[in-house]
Amino acid sequence: MKKIVKIVVSIVLLLVIALAAIPFLFQDKLVALVKETINNNVNAKVEFSDANLSLLKNFPKASVELKNVVVTNFTPFEGDTLVYSENIQLKLKLTEIFKSANSQLNIQSFSIDNTLVNVLVDEKGNANYDIAKKDVNVASDTKEETEKTSSSNFKLSLNSYELTNATIKYTDKQGKMNVVLSDFNHSGSGDFSQKTTELDTKTTTSILFEKDGTKLVNNQHLDLNAVLALDLENSKYAFLKNEAHINQLPLIFDGYVQLNKDASQEVHVNFKTPSSDFKNFLALIPEEYAKNISDVKTSGDFSIVGKVDGKVTEKTIPTIDIAITSTNASFKYPSLPKSVNNIHIDTQIKNTTGNVDDTYVSVNKLAFNIDENKFSGNARVSNLTKNPYINTTLNGKLDLSHINKVYPIELENELSGIINANLTSKFDIDAVQNNKYQRIINSGKLEVTDFLFSGKEMANPLKINRAKVDFTPTKVSLTNFNAVTGTSDLKANGTINNLMGFLLSDKNLQGTFNLNSDSFRVSDFMTDNGTAGTETPKQEETSETEKPKENLKIPAFLDCVVNANAKEVYYDNLKLENVKGTLIIKDQKATLKGVNGGMFGGNIALNGAVDTKPEKSVFDVDMGIKSFNISDSFKNIELFKMLSPVADVLQGKLNTNINLSGSLKDDFTPNLASVSGKALAEILATNVEPKNSKALSLLDQNLGFVDLKKLDLKDIKTNLSFDNGKVNVKPFKLKYQDIDIEVAGSHSLDQVMDYNATFNVPAKYLGSEVTGLLSKLNSKDQNVSVPVTANFSGSFTNPSVKTDLKSAVSNLTTQLIQKQKNNLIDKAVGGLLGGNKDNKSSATGTDKKGNTVDKVKDVFGGIFGKKKKKKKDE
Repeated sequence: MKKIVKIVVSIVLLLVIALAAIPFLFQDKLVALVKETINNNVNAKVEFSDANLSLLKNFPKASVELKNVVVTNFTPFEGDTLVYSENIQLKLKLTEIFKSANSQLNIQSFSIDNTLVNVLVDEKGNANYDIAKKDVNVASDTKEETEKTSSSNFKLSLNSYELTNATIKYTDKQGKMNVVLSDFNHSGSGDFSQKTTELDTKTTTSILFEKDGTKLVNNQHLDLNAVLALDLENSKYAFLKNEAHINQLPLIFDGYVQLNKDASQEVHVNFKTPSSDFKNFLALIPEEYAKNISDVKTSGDFSIVGKVDGKVTEKTIPTIDIAITSTNASFKYPSLPKSVNNIHIDTQIKNTTGNVDDTYVSVNKLAFNIDENKFSGNARVSNLTKNPYINTTLNGKLDLSHINKVYPIELENELSGIINANLTSKFDIDAVQNNKYQRIINSGKLEVTDFLFSGKEMANPLKINRAKVDFTPTKVSLTNFNAVTGTSDLKANGTINNLMGFLLSDKNLQGTFNLNSDSFRVSDFMTDNGTAGTETPKQEETSETEKPKENLKIPAFLDCVVNANAKEVYYDNLKLENVKGTLIIKDQKATLKGVNGGMFGGNIALNGAVDTKPEKSVFDVDMGIKSFNISDSFKNIELFKMLSPVADVLQGKLNTNINLSGSLKDDFTPNLASVSGKALAEILATNVEPKNSKALSLLDQNLGFVDLKKLDLKDIKTNLSFDNGKVNVKPFKLKYQDIDIEVAGSHSLDQVMDYNATFNVPAKYLGSEVTGLLSKLNSKDQNVSVPVTANFSGSFTNPSVKTDLKSAVSNLTTQLIQKQKNNLIDKAVGGLLGGNKDNKSSATGTDKKGNTVDKVKDVFGGIFGKKKKKKKDE
């Protein structure tokens, strides 16, 4: 017995070793057979990164596993990937691995995992999935032999197959259609080796269907269990036992589809809901929105009955007749306080001709009540496939705050307000998209009260206290609008050019409005386009530089002209009063025209533009300023501080015309380093406070003869230019008593200055030594002035002031001594050459006895040498 056991164990062991070793012997042969089989049957390039053969994994069947399989198209889609699969596993009999390379390969089952299928149809109708090789050997007398020699080495003899985690994309450029099946899972079992068989399938997927750029089905979930009767010889596929779920809505159907030899298809399918419970309607809504409907209390009925019958050709589709009805229904979620009652639905989807353009949807009635508020409507949408034409009527009252009280919808923002509508509208989509207003016919009115709206393009929620829109065939008029956003109030009326385009398409809101406001803050209308508002990890201490910055943008959907009148306008820390002007908003750009307002005790006039469309917002503006309070304006406007950092020492008024352009920072204030332009400034100042400026205080100390508080600052005018971070001031003149002053220079944005002030100082202010010398001159010669220059350098917070006062005094002293000598010489020479015409004693002490000669000698002696002592006998 022990011997028998040993023999059996030895045989089993040898068999296991053989099963493990055989794949290494035959793997290359089998891989070559798989590649040759595939490439002999498809007109495309098929590659895979790795292949493994195993006899143990699915014993007694052999298993072939292909990794990273790629099918790439040839012309006219050369280079496009038709199929990519991460893993393909084939199961076949052990005997298949011993066949020659040109023998038939029978696959019993396969599975495909993590796959992308990308189906394309180009503008000419070419399809990239048409990769099967054509049989070109069609000689009639050798037909049977040709079919044998040209037959494929691939024989499909499946018991089962499975596709998991697949994405199937179908793009038809010719038909302007796009279908995406995501999370596609499909499995089937049947014997494909027979001419007729039953195929048992299970399918789950989410469907996206677009036609002409419009999403008709948006990620609806489909669950289908179907038993199909396959007549492979006649290409007829019949539905035997089937149940589908669209979202949670159950449908049962029967019928068949047959593929004809002329490439047409016969479709005869009937479907309906298995019951008429109103829960069927809630089940039609995607589960993530409808939530759990099992506990919802309902009454009334809801049913869908449909029939698709006819031939699919290049020019026709089957006729369609689908009816969706509900009568006197209601529903209530147990966790919510309110219910929806008196629900009536009567909708038809029809095509009676087989011409695709004749398909239409008719909502004959849609009505419901929430509390005492009744709402009803009807609509008809025709010409679906080309240019849908819509004829609709809405009538009733809807309280938006009730929506999440009757239905479990999670709103990102609070929604409230009451809508009263009595509106009829007729239009086609092309007219809406291309602003062909003559084809948009509206009539009736729409009133909104206590409406609260917020969104990503709004900085603050917009609360509309009351709004009324009148619709006429020629225009849409905003007759009343009263709203608040942030701390700004708005009262408006005007004309809206394309309300339907804004509501139903991607068009901007166009119109002309008259806007009045008691208080208007610019920041209330600026949206955060950067990282502001995003969640950041909480820290105990966060510096200003670590805080997320706002990138403010003008909303892109606005395209309007606003004639504004506001009592108060706030921009950053600035306040304007009684502002009037025109604001043109388009393409994220605001253009100001004829804007006037009061500010800093004076007036300002603005013309220019702010463009927020570029990554860095830019501005270009002309400002006319009259009678601004200098101290207040230069303390509060950063731009003015840049132009003249010492201007806040002035007490008085300012007139100026400024032209500026540059970029804006993320907080909508000017980036001073980018500013360029020019200004003409006129200062109507009364006095100066030197103590407010370190530079002027130092100057006051260096020039003791000047009291800066007594400067004459009336009618000072100067030109400024600024570019590349530097402000240049052209020379301008001041007056201090009888001293003329000229100032010129420049400073940089980092507050480094280089200014010169030249004082034309009369000599009498320059000390006792100078005044002593002046006293020896005649009155005419005493009127002497000397330039004294003060140089300002360093920064405004740490200035350096240097003057050439000492050298100026020294030079003046030398000049005065020289002048005194010259005067004495002139007098002496004059006496010698012309004598004294009168005989009276003169200031020089001359007399009749000739003492004049002695005096002259004394003078020349004092100038050119020492006096000679008189001899005693003289």
